[in-house]
Amino acid sequence: MHDFTYYNPTKIEFGKDKENNIGQYIKESGVKSVLLHHGKGSIKKSGLYDRIIKSLNESNISFKELDGVVSNPLLSKVHDGVQIVKENKLEAVLAVGGGSVADSAKAIAAGAKYDGDVWDFFIQTAEIKAAVPVFTVMTLAATASEMNGNSVVMNEKTQQKYSIASVHVNPVVSVVNPELMHTVTTEYLAYSAVDIISHCIEIYFTATHHPKFNSRIVESIIKSVMETTEILLENPTDYDARAEFAWVSSQALNGLTPAGTAGGTFPNHMIEHALSAIYNIAHGGGLSIVIPAWMKWYKNQNIEQFERFSREIFGVNDANKGIEMLEAWFSKIGSPISLKEANIPREGINELAKNAYELGKLWGLGESYSVEKIETILENA
Repeated sequence: MHDFTYYNPTKIEFGKDKENNIGQYIKESGVKSVLLHHGKGSIKKSGLYDRIIKSLNESNISFKELDGVVSNPLLSKVHDGVQIVKENKLEAVLAVGGGSVADSAKAIAAGAKYDGDVWDFFIQTAEIKAAVPVFTVMTLAATASEMNGNSVVMNEKTQQKYSIASVHVNPVVSVVNPELMHTVTTEYLAYSAVDIISHCIEIYFTATHHPKFNSRIVESIIKSVMETTEILLENPTDYDARAEFAWVSSQALNGLTPAGTAGGTFPNHMIEHALSAIYNIAHGGGLSIVIPAWMKWYKNQNIEQFERFSREIFGVNDANKGIEMLEAWFSKIGSPISLKEANIPREGINELAKNAYELGKLWGLGESYSVEKIETILENA
């Protein structure tokens, strides 16, 4: 095992009705005012919005509001949020929704403590040194944004979907009530399952050093996601399955799985960000296209781990068969596995590859993933 520092400062409040206490959790943190940040109206239809407002009022937490977050959160909305926080001298950001809302909230929190353009953090011309506190109430399990310092935002002007990672934007408190996730559509349940798997499978395959303990954690996460997804497709209100799915989602990207590994990278995310930046495809839907295509291209660079994956997850000893079975499972749960299924034309591959390559350079992957190599991977799709 390689040396590492593991630090996760987020407090998770997990369970039924915990959202009703969000005002109390914020008050206990010494915060008196927040930007209430949410999506396009679903929390109002469900009654969650009213419960959040009631809790904030009971704890004397004042707030301003910014709604309208979309599935690939936009930089323009982040700019709006930063302006509101600064003008009203708000002390924190409260995200109520899925990972996109949480990601947008984190970017706002960082931008609120910065004199320049928050996009500077995403293109790595500035470092996040401070942020206002972030709190979340999650209505979707997928990104683990409730328990990490990551944020992905889309610059709609430049078609760049880039990310930040900083402990300064780790949520202070995150509420995870599985009951709030019962109404997630089967489509987004599938996308979420793919997303969770992707978060730990990338380093599992690309790490130059991956201890067996870490491999077993990743395999447990993947098995749990597959098992609970199939249960939830049959019975969306199965609380135990929903709860396990939600908690597994947090573990996949809260810093646990890569601790002690070395040399891991995220090429699938690099490529998928191009798909959703240019074609606005759902992140999980893009990943279910990219992952099998990349696996077919990469497998011989780490054949032992691919054989292990096939054996531990699907009970077969053949790497190619394991890839086929994962791809088949993605299709079975309703996530696309080809560019054609997502209405992405073959003629668009070059543009996608160039977009992904620019992000790859930022992530230190430029030498490993040329435009031509990314095109080859996408041809597999």
